[in-house]
Amino acid sequence: MIELIPAIDLIDGKCVRLTKGDYGQKTVYSDNPADVAKQFEDLGFKRLHVVDLDGAKSKHIVNADVLKAITRTTRLTVDFGGGIKTHEDIEAAFDCGAAMVTVGSIAVTNRELFIEWLEKYGAERMILGADVRHGKISINGWKEDSQEALLPFLKYYIDHGVKNVLCTEISKDGTLQGPATGLYEKVMAAYPQLHLIASGGVSCKEDIESLNDAGIPAVVFGKAIYEGKINLKELWDSQNA
Repeated sequence: MIELIPAIDLIDGKCVRLTKGDYGQKTVYSDNPADVAKQFEDLGFKRLHVVDLDGAKSKHIVNADVLKAITRTTRLTVDFGGGIKTHEDIEAAFDCGAAMVTVGSIAVTNRELFIEWLEKYGAERMILGADVRHGKISINGWKEDSQEALLPFLKYYIDHGVKNVLCTEISKDGTLQGPATGLYEKVMAAYPQLHLIASGGVSCKEDIESLNDAGIPAVVFGKAIYEGKINLKELWDSQNA
């Protein structure tokens, strides 16, 4: 059964969602992300994906205190990303209670550092962020596109021990237009050993069911929750039926 991972994106300490990564298309859903996280836990979720959008834009962690509040308020397994560029950033994330970190830009711009972290902290605590636009990896809060094509990028790090990958199709993110299932199927066909986390575009329970039917191991979703497109209790009950 597909692993269900609700998402909390942070700007100015608030729970928000963007559309296609555009900071100009921001909707604030809650002033208290820790309360939102507790609600997810109360519904039965075990995992939470937290993104520091301020950090991604600023190239260093900004919302560490919010992460700490979430991990102190809940027992959720939290993976945290956004702005992790240095040893200090990654240590701060773990010190604030993150069980795992999602790192994308550094894996493009400083391969040696990412591999150093992979070896130091272990593959189970590291998630490779692979945010894709026009087939290429995008970095720094989706503000820049690299020349890295997705599949070779993944292969390089799989060869170095990566097991967990979060893949976002940026053109789908926040649009509620359905996930890029074909893209994820292509990744899984090439690298069936991956724990692939699909992200972007989920609009309804049926989207999640289609990803499950396609054999995708996990899915992150956020806007569909906040916009009331998915009844979380019904979703959770259907997954545990």
